[in-house]
Amino acid sequence: MESVLKTAFPFIVISVAVLIAFQIVLMIVAYTVLAERKVLGWIQGRIGPNRVGPWGVLQPFADLLKFIFKEDLVPDKSTKFVYFLAPLVALTCALLPMVVYPFGPRIADPLGWLVPYVQGTFAGDAVIWVAEQARNMPLTIASIDVGVLFVLGITSIGVYGIALAGWSSNSKYSLMGGLRSSAQMISYELAMGASIIGVVMLAGTLDLNGIIYAQINSPFRLFIIPQIIGFFVFLIAAFAETNRVPFDLPEAETELVAGFHTEYSALKFALFFMAEYVNMFTVSVMCTVLFLGGWYVPGLGRLFEPGSIPYAVISHFAFIGKICAFLFFYIWVRGTLPRFRFDQLMNFGWKFLLPVALANVFFTIVIVYFLNR
Repeated sequence: MESVLKTAFPFIVISVAVLIAFQIVLMIVAYTVLAERKVLGWIQGRIGPNRVGPWGVLQPFADLLKFIFKEDLVPDKSTKFVYFLAPLVALTCALLPMVVYPFGPRIADPLGWLVPYVQGTFAGDAVIWVAEQARNMPLTIASIDVGVLFVLGITSIGVYGIALAGWSSNSKYSLMGGLRSSAQMISYELAMGASIIGVVMLAGTLDLNGIIYAQINSPFRLFIIPQIIGFFVFLIAAFAETNRVPFDLPEAETELVAGFHTEYSALKFALFFMAEYVNMFTVSVMCTVLFLGGWYVPGLGRLFEPGSIPYAVISHFAFIGKICAFLFFYIWVRGTLPRFRFDQLMNFGWKFLLPVALANVFFTIVIVYFLNR
């Protein structure tokens, strides 16, 4: 029995961690939609959702029920298998990067307080063994050496979901939306990748946890200070990568009648809707980890011992707070800026943003060279 427990324990921990992380992300996504409708209402001088539950807090669940009970329409001439597969690809690629994000620092002994209460009891030995295994527990599901490349690779695959949706629907509006999204994401991925190179050179690692600790140990504490140009390039490219205003050309309602998901309804449309907001969360986490120190809170180590539970909890909520600030910025920009024309969007990506990102890489190489001499 003990050998079975030891074998199954890592799989149980990872499965529970994945379920908890995905559930938290989906709840944040649900209430990001509500916050967007509220904030846009305030910006535009109107009332947002305020009928379903107190202050409208149950509106996301009402929307989910609406999607569940709506009629699921499938175009007769669509390629059925690809048509059903596309929203699953989009949502899966949006959720997968969550497994490598560090949501907080390591906890030295999270279950140590429980050991004195279970010693001598029936389940005491098992609990003590679990407590020993949980020591120095990281608040991340999988810590890999190439976490940055993993996130970039998975998010790059997400464009296939949109492109396949546009092609399989057999609609000219959907096809145009899919082609626009493919061209846009490929163009701005280059600038986004180049903006990250400076951070990787300063940190000397591709591990997301390593990048956070490199910022803590650097004289700047946050990489946004020496990499301010890379930060703004990443931020602009992130808006384009997630098809958000002012780069929401793939789903321009006035031209393409919602673009690549014109022919989608009910839960399949909800999956695309969720994927967009999960992608917003993903790039907000990346921006926080790469430029704002992730879960790091300046001066917190003087109040609480690093590795203690209070230190980890406060760091975790600080991390969520930074992410929410980015999500609010997403909403604010949507209520403020107009949409680009498609030619303006492509010219801006290739003729301005990419050269600026490459110039930032060059200057970073020079700075790192002279610092390491």
